[in-house]
Amino acid sequence: MASDTSGSNMDREMILADFQACTGIDNIAEAIALLELNNWDLVAAINGVIPQENGILRSEASQANLYGPHSQPSAPAAAAAPPSSSSPPPSSSSSSSAFCPVLPSRHIIERQPRMLNFRVEYRQRSVEVVLEEASTVGEMKQILETELQVPVSKMQLKGWKSGDVSDSTVLRSLHLPKNNSLYVLTPDIAPTASTSQNSSLQESLNQNFLLVISHREAQRDYSLNFPGSRTIQEVKRNISDLTNIPVRHQQWEGWPATVTDDSVTLAASGISYPCHHLSVCRRFSPANTREQFEECTDVHMVSDSEGDDFEDASEFGVDEAEMFGMGTSGCRKSPMMPENTENEGDALLHFTAEFSTRYGDCHPVFFIGSLEAASQEAFYGKARDRKLLAIYLHNDESVLTNVFCSQMMCAESIVSYLSQNFITWAWDVTKEANKARLLTMCTRHFGSVVAQTIRTYKTDQFPLLLIVMGKRASNEVLNVIQGNTTVDELMMRLMGAMEIFTAQQQEDIKDEDEREAREMVKREQDEAYRLSLEADRKKREAQEREEAEQVRLEQIRKEQEEEREAIRLSLEQALPPEPEEESGEPVSKLRIRTPSGEFLERRFLGSCKLQVLFDFVASKGYPWDEFKLLTTFPRRNITQMDPAWTLLEAKLFPQETLFLEAKE
Repeated sequence: MASDTSGSNMDREMILADFQACTGIDNIAEAIALLELNNWDLVAAINGVIPQENGILRSEASQANLYGPHSQPSAPAAAAAPPSSSSPPPSSSSSSSAFCPVLPSRHIIERQPRMLNFRVEYRQRSVEVVLEEASTVGEMKQILETELQVPVSKMQLKGWKSGDVSDSTVLRSLHLPKNNSLYVLTPDIAPTASTSQNSSLQESLNQNFLLVISHREAQRDYSLNFPGSRTIQEVKRNISDLTNIPVRHQQWEGWPATVTDDSVTLAASGISYPCHHLSVCRRFSPANTREQFEECTDVHMVSDSEGDDFEDASEFGVDEAEMFGMGTSGCRKSPMMPENTENEGDALLHFTAEFSTRYGDCHPVFFIGSLEAASQEAFYGKARDRKLLAIYLHNDESVLTNVFCSQMMCAESIVSYLSQNFITWAWDVTKEANKARLLTMCTRHFGSVVAQTIRTYKTDQFPLLLIVMGKRASNEVLNVIQGNTTVDELMMRLMGAMEIFTAQQQEDIKDEDEREAREMVKREQDEAYRLSLEADRKKREAQEREEAEQVRLEQIRKEQEEEREAIRLSLEQALPPEPEEESGEPVSKLRIRTPSGEFLERRFLGSCKLQVLFDFVASKGYPWDEFKLLTTFPRRNITQMDPAWTLLEAKLFPQETLFLEAKE
């Protein structure tokens, strides 16, 4: 019995040494815990940590069949085993520092390509894709093009743990686990009305789930908000960051019994909405190694497995204390925003300068001015010039703040997207006075509902990024993005908000164009009416001037006629009386033909002056300055003679026929 126990212990020490050599896990306590989970089945434990690229190790029921007839335990195992006369001397190959057991050929299945499973979500659809890991990302997109009817050129495949990848990237180079969850974005393809309104799956993916997670060892609760598109694996990684428990050492309670795959999203997992309670603790090793585990709990372990553990904060160039905002107060020179600042513009200038000092110059362009001015800039221009309003709420007391600022707000893709499509306004709510002032501003501009929503968020849920869209009647908060997110998720949420905004903007542009067209027609009609009135006015004024001129000329004519008539009457009255034919003095009888053919006859004394004759003709309406008085033969112009001559001197005696002719 004693020999059996000794042999069993020796076998376990050999298995432990070989397991450490094959997996590279130096921590003995961790290696023993993994072997205990697999009942000291070496092959199963190796496959659980390092899945084989070119074949799958098969486990036999008996551990004795594991080693070949000529194979020897590795050097670490030989060193750990007690001296025994039955133990053969170590071979030359046992001197290597890392050695995997040589398995007989019957234990290796013929090489087969490793297959990867992908669940790809696009709006209301979910597509399952199975590919060899030798395939490229471009080949996957071609399959999705057939399934989703989305052109490859307009497709953005997101959700890669290593960030954005090119179409030529080979899947093997990404070191992906067997089961993966991805999603497709199509910012250039507007969603249909049925997609945006009737897709319950899409709504679930966009909903936020509040997970209340109890860490039993620390006796602490975490209230974390996650979008429905977040996978269970990603939740476990985030908890690993907060609790320092690697994913493979986490023991959970509260997940639905139907959840067997950590790659499913929260929306599809069946957890309660909007709040679900979970608990987590460290999965301890057997009793004989528990003390070793407790001594090693402060070790940050990173596994070589297929992405089961969280990423080390040192990959981002920051230590854990700085990453989670838990550094000493001396590392911050000044608050992001002074307390009780009277001028909002000055507060934003201070915020921008401090943000640049802490996180660098690559950050969104924060609007300098009041929240009202930022709203005016974003919402109240022409429809083509309007933008979304992004309100960033900073809180230095949150453990997520440094990660969100340094990794999300300073990412070039996020900075570029915000600058092109958003007006970004920021405020620091670390101080209660500044938070109260923000709530007052939000109540005034967006209503009490938004202010009450901000009040419900706890400190460890900050920072927040509110996406606000302006509408005709009121402003609407499209999304509230919390600090526990990734760059890809943040970009997806921003692009989703832009899709909604773009659809609304197109309607606003159409309405604005139609309104401007109506106003243009009305302006043209008003201008035509004005010109018509102006033409009528000018025509009326011309007619009035013409009538006034006619009246004036008629008045002048009447005055001239009256003047002529007065002159005629005065001349007629001044004429000497007509002499009798048998007068004792010589009498001349004159017969004068007028232009109208009538004849004027009168007798004049031979001694009368020619002026008397001229006055007579003028008294009949033919003034001598307008008419000529001519004789018939010989033709003489009497009006050119001296008016002082007598009729006898002018040889108009005893009678003469004269005629009147108008002067030229």
